[in-house]
Amino acid sequence: MISLQQLRVILAVRANGSLTKAANALHYGVPTVTHHLDALESRLGAQLVERTPRGARLTPIGELLAEEGEQILARVAHAERLVATYRDAGAMTLVVGTFPSIGARLLPEAIRALRESMHVEVELVEGEPTELVRMLGEGALHAALIYDLEGDPAFDAPDLESTLLMSEPFHVLVGASSPLAALDELDLGELGRSWIGSRNDDEASQRVLRRASAALGQELHVFTRTDDLNMIHGLVAADLAVALAVPSTFVPGFEVVVRPPVQELGLRRLAFVTRGDAQLPALARLRDILVDASAELSRQTTAPSATAPRS
Repeated sequence: MISLQQLRVILAVRANGSLTKAANALHYGVPTVTHHLDALESRLGAQLVERTPRGARLTPIGELLAEEGEQILARVAHAERLVATYRDAGAMTLVVGTFPSIGARLLPEAIRALRESMHVEVELVEGEPTELVRMLGEGALHAALIYDLEGDPAFDAPDLESTLLMSEPFHVLVGASSPLAALDELDLGELGRSWIGSRNDDEASQRVLRRASAALGQELHVFTRTDDLNMIHGLVAADLAVALAVPSTFVPGFEVVVRPPVQELGLRRLAFVTRGDAQLPALARLRDILVDASAELSRQTTAPSATAPRS
């Protein structure tokens, strides 16, 4: 079988025009170069190099082999670089947890950028924050996008490292045709509307509603429970109920507006969370990409403050 060293010798002879110069270029001795050439010519049964008083040059067959060998060595070098990239990334595939609303806005471009820069594959797992935290602790995920309430986390995970991506205030989402839309701010105890709650009691907005209900000393009536953003916006647009929302969850194309609440509802925090012992370069790169993407999303995201026709 032809070896890579033999191909390098043929190319060195072609490039330098003599065995001595080829040996110097390869940091070999001349006997080593001669050995490789003799072995190669013996295997192929053809003369590859013509030795002359002025040096050495490839025969037509030697030129043919050199052209093929150049491509082979280039492919081998590419393969070595590719393997080194995967090795330096620290993982062939990252498994990342997310939730639909923010995941759809941040992750597609972030994954594309990560693949281009480090050739790392990414698998996504959808789940609620508490579920994703559990999976991180079990080692089933490398990282996750997790939202929670500032100052009132739903979980305690000291072994996890968290990088804040976004911090967003809660608004009250109301129908654009509702009388509530004419008010500058809304008192949650005087709305006279039912609420749309989350199906998950640990979800941040659901916990905010429970906390507000306790502070007001009254039960806030729940019209329905759903986490489908299109359903939420549609029901609100029809003035059947109101809902809590943060800027990153607004869906364009619905006749809805937002109003600030009189009550202090706190902030919803979005974080990129990893295990404390995870030191993969690919995770650090993904975190940096998401930090930049979140800053850009925060600049682009605006609350629906005026009537907009449904698309």
